[in-house]
Amino acid sequence: MVGKRTIARQSLPDVIADDLRERILNGELLEGETIRQGALAEEYDVSRMPIREALKRLDAEGLVQLTNNRGASVVKHSLSEIAEIFDLRILVEVDLYCRAIPAMTSKNFERCHKILNEMEASYDADDVAKWGELNYEYHSALYAAADRTLTNDLLRKVYLQSDRYVRMHLSVMQQREPAKEDHRMLLTFAQDQKIDEGRTVLIDHITRTKNQLLDMIATKRAV
Repeated sequence: MVGKRTIARQSLPDVIADDLRERILNGELLEGETIRQGALAEEYDVSRMPIREALKRLDAEGLVQLTNNRGASVVKHSLSEIAEIFDLRILVEVDLYCRAIPAMTSKNFERCHKILNEMEASYDADDVAKWGELNYEYHSALYAAADRTLTNDLLRKVYLQSDRYVRMHLSVMQQREPAKEDHRMLLTFAQDQKIDEGRTVLIDHITRTKNQLLDMIATKRAV
């Protein structure tokens, strides 16, 4: 962690938490990496207080692990935990998708198309920072008509845990074209009211991502 990072001066803990979150999700801060509050305070040119507050927020999100002696590190999920994250996605998303399709309106479809176009543009521009958020926004828009607020809150938390792995899957493993195809098919089946076909695509979409990531991460950690 070197150099100075310029940040806005309002709501320092929020701004620092946002920046650190992005650094974790984009892989700049690696899983298991020790986070030193003093070094961060110097890097952001602030006192340690907003650093501690920012780290507490990331700890609550499951991205950072704080210890009793005020140390911190980037959370490193085990392979079984990574698998569980994507299994949770399947359980939650399939239910939302199947509930949403019968209730979707033209406005729902228009929003899905808009986000999908933005997502594909980010793929073409190699804009890694946008992939995770746009992926969540698209899936969330696809399920919005289900009108399940509590389930969507849960899904947001699960997506925060899966975001860095989704980016890894799309960039390192060059899975942008398959992702484009799957996302288009999910919307097409929703428009055609083909729930069973869409359900199958969604399960395959998430399962393929999970299996490919587990293989890649297991190999990387073994080396």
